[in-house]
Amino acid sequence: MPMLLVKGSFQITGSEPDGDTVGFVPTRHPDWNRVPGAARLDLTNSCRGKLRLDAVDALETHYGPTSAPAHQPLPFAHAARDELLAWLGFTDVRRAPDSERVVSADPESVPGWILTGGVDVHGRCVALAGRGPLPEGTRSSQEVSVGVPLLRRTVNHHLIERGLAYPTFYSNLFEDLREELAAVTRQARTAGTGLWPQDASTAGVKVTGLSSLTDEAVVVPKLFRRLYDHLASGEFSVPAFRAFLAGAADTYRITSSATPRAQVRGLHHVVEVTDDGTVRMTRPIEELVFTEA
Repeated sequence: MPMLLVKGSFQITGSEPDGDTVGFVPTRHPDWNRVPGAARLDLTNSCRGKLRLDAVDALETHYGPTSAPAHQPLPFAHAARDELLAWLGFTDVRRAPDSERVVSADPESVPGWILTGGVDVHGRCVALAGRGPLPEGTRSSQEVSVGVPLLRRTVNHHLIERGLAYPTFYSNLFEDLREELAAVTRQARTAGTGLWPQDASTAGVKVTGLSSLTDEAVVVPKLFRRLYDHLASGEFSVPAFRAFLAGAADTYRITSSATPRAQVRGLHHVVEVTDDGTVRMTRPIEELVFTEA
């Protein structure tokens, strides 16, 4: 899979990194211009962009309105965030009281590199992220063929292997990389690693209110976000959730179905709501491949 390789450094002071987003500054600032969709990049004055880790979805630390953000169970959300920062090389991260905002970090920046195929609708560079010097035989700002061995050198692979984040796949990720991450997901689930012993995505969670999602149930973040958005609409009822999902219009395919290339529209096809208000996914998240917005 060809992706653009960019050398730079990870920087987090003044930002709110979580388990799947972190700040990055290229060594050569013009390298941002080579990223497909660069016009949509949301950059600071110092040319720091926000990376969205490709294929990784960690529990939310802050979602929704900035005045009153919601979160998923914080022990697991923070475990993913802390592992991401530690793996990259940050050893002392300090935050403002009762906040996700970093006020200082040691070191201030850590060297690394990213492999990217483009920018998402929120202005974030979607990337695989590695630490330290560039992979042998490569140079910055060149197209690199990315296979499984290189994928295994990234924090994306590390977080899923540790069971600290869920996979969430989009159609621009090549099949060999997706299959590797899906296999690693199943291994972590079977071994009971990380969040998997608490995962209720397919077992089901009884939703009685927002606290069911923020403090109790560990579920796939995409399901959490859809449930939160339904709650925030002011017209929440668990039985109506599937109709809400039909209107949300997520488009994806199911790799384990009889027609794995067929496009499906709406998560109501893979989400079940029982009479007692229990919500569950009928397919594991690694079997869904979403279409980019």
